[in-house]
Amino acid sequence: MYDVAIIGGGPAGLNAALVLGRARKNVVLFDNNQPRNMVTHASHGFITRDGVEPAEFRRIALEEVLSYPTVQHWQKEVTDIQRSDNVFTVSTSGGEQMQAGKVILSAGLKEILPEIDGIRDFYGKSIFQCPFCDGWELRDQPLVVISDMPSVMHKVKLLLHWSNDLVVCTNGSAVVTDEQRQLLKSRGIPVIDIPISTLSGKNGLLEKVHFSDGTFIERSGGFIDPIQIPKAAFQESLGYQTTSTGGIETDAMGKTTVEGVYAAGDSAYVMPSQLIYAAASGSKAAMAVMADLTEENWLKQ
Repeated sequence: MYDVAIIGGGPAGLNAALVLGRARKNVVLFDNNQPRNMVTHASHGFITRDGVEPAEFRRIALEEVLSYPTVQHWQKEVTDIQRSDNVFTVSTSGGEQMQAGKVILSAGLKEILPEIDGIRDFYGKSIFQCPFCDGWELRDQPLVVISDMPSVMHKVKLLLHWSNDLVVCTNGSAVVTDEQRQLLKSRGIPVIDIPISTLSGKNGLLEKVHFSDGTFIERSGGFIDPIQIPKAAFQESLGYQTTSTGGIETDAMGKTTVEGVYAAGDSAYVMPSQLIYAAASGSKAAMAVMADLTEENWLKQ
C-alpha cells in the first residue's frame, strides 16, 4: 500500500516523486520509458539544463529521485486504475497490481504527425512543434509552417520573432481565411494550399518541401502542429472532467474533479509543452497531495 502512485515518468512525474520522496511518503513511479521528447536532439528553456539531451535529463532526474528510499520506480505501462472507497488499485501490462491512497496522472501526451511522406526523418532534428523550445536553433533561416489548424496564424506571428522568411503550407486544407491570407501577403508571407507529397533532405536536415503538382520550395527547417492526445486516459474508470483542449481539468494546484486524483504536466494543460513548465506542475501537484494527506493524518490522530 503506497501513499501515492504516479503514472508517468516525465518531468512532471519525476518532480512530483522528488517532492514526495523528500516528504518521506511511500511513492511508486510508473514509467514505460517512452518519453515524447525522445526524438529531440536537445531540450531547451530549463535553467541550468538548457540544451540537455532528453536521455541525460532523465538519467540525472532518476538518480536524484531514487536517492530517496521511499520512492520505487516501476518501468511498466499502467493499463487500468480502479477506485474502491479511498483506495486506488493500479494494474500494469505485466499483470501486477499496486494500491495507493492518491494518484497523480502525469503520463503526458502522444503526438499524431501529419501524414506526409518523410516527416519522421526530420521531426526533432529540423522540424519541430514548439518555437520556444527550438526557435533559437532555426533563427534567421528559411522556414516552413505546416499546419491545418486554426491556430496557424498565432504560430506564424510567434515565429516572426525568430525568422522573417516564412512560408505557410496548409497541406490542402482551407484553414487560412481570405482576410488572414491578405494579412500574411502584406508581410511577405506566402500561403500554399497544394497538398504536400513529401519532404526531402539529408541526415534529418530539411532541404525541400515537395507538392502534389510536382513543384517544390527550398526550406531548411520548419514547424508543424501535430495532433496531441493524452498518452494514458483513465477518464472512464476514474470519472474526472476534461477541458475543451482535451487535457485533464484541474485547479491551480493540480487537483482534478475527483477526490484523491491529481494531474500534472502536458496531460493536464496540453500547452505550453516545456520541461520546466511540466516540472513545476509536478511539484505543485505533489504539494496538493501533501496538503490533503496532512489533513487526513491529523484527523486520524
